[in-house]
Amino acid sequence: MPNLEDLRHYSGMKGDPLTDILSLTSARCAEVGILIAGGSWALRFPPPQKIKFVAVLKGNCWLTFKDESTPLQVKTGDVFVLPAERAYLLASDLNAPQADGLKIFAGATGKIAKVGIGDEFFAVGAHIALDPERGGLLSEALPPLLHVSGNSSEATAMRWLLDQLVKEFVADKAGAMLASNQLAQLLCIQTIRSYLEASGSGTAGWLRALGDKRIAPALRLMHREPARAWRLDELAKEVAMSRTSFAVRFKKIAGVAPLTYLLNLRMRFAEQGLREGSRSVSELGLSLGYTTESAFSNAFKRTTGVAPKRYQSIFARMDRSTSRKGDRGSNSSNLRLTAVRKELHAR
Repeated sequence: MPNLEDLRHYSGMKGDPLTDILSLTSARCAEVGILIAGGSWALRFPPPQKIKFVAVLKGNCWLTFKDESTPLQVKTGDVFVLPAERAYLLASDLNAPQADGLKIFAGATGKIAKVGIGDEFFAVGAHIALDPERGGLLSEALPPLLHVSGNSSEATAMRWLLDQLVKEFVADKAGAMLASNQLAQLLCIQTIRSYLEASGSGTAGWLRALGDKRIAPALRLMHREPARAWRLDELAKEVAMSRTSFAVRFKKIAGVAPLTYLLNLRMRFAEQGLREGSRSVSELGLSLGYTTESAFSNAFKRTTGVAPKRYQSIFARMDRSTSRKGDRGSNSSNLRLTAVRKELHAR
């Protein structure tokens, strides 16, 4: 259990918003699988409940969605990520009979599924699981499809990771599954970085702001010192902009005003701190820049709809309950969060 002695350093917080969000959303690779295919084949998949990551190491295939008519050809070296819950189809032949992809993988040996005749196509897939309470911070900030071409400069950085992932997956050595999951997670992060580097216009959000050269430095400052009583003119000065220009640009890019973003950031850190339960409400509030417990409690309740002590007590009670039942792992955490949400909404 981490010690929240100073939330500015909690979960590696050193002014890196992407790291902070990945930590707050508990992004982790839940499973890795390999698809080997040949000839004429087509696999349909229901909307993934987690972020879906796929890297094509050999051959080509078509990627299409139920709600779109134009398929995307995915080639050797390409990587794509599906943050949105949309049903999709992978196929060498869009006119081939469609098999149930989930059933194919459920019956696969060692997470290696084989379809069709031959091995002209080889791909690695992974699911990135997110915290059910805060996962939307990441999944909702991403576009419906992230696609990195194997011919792009960004793909070069992924090739070593892809090679290592396949080696770990097929080696069957001690710790291979853990290593495979961590490499897959790194590849997903690298894909998001590639999106940030190439991002232009799009919907507002913290991720788009992170890719904006004028706004990103201000985001890093707030993430580096969330407890600091930042003023709008201070942040504007740090990024060499006028107060008005900075405020207008920030809200246009991020979707919220700068100080609203700071408040939301503090509350996300507060939620995690309260759930960990290693500090009192008063200590947690002080570490986030609130001079009194009352000020912190009022801000937390105004933002989340529940007082911090009640939020903390509910999680503590759920923890004791799952501990008595012997529950462990992410499934237990998901059930606990669901129970907490029901209790909060019921009162």
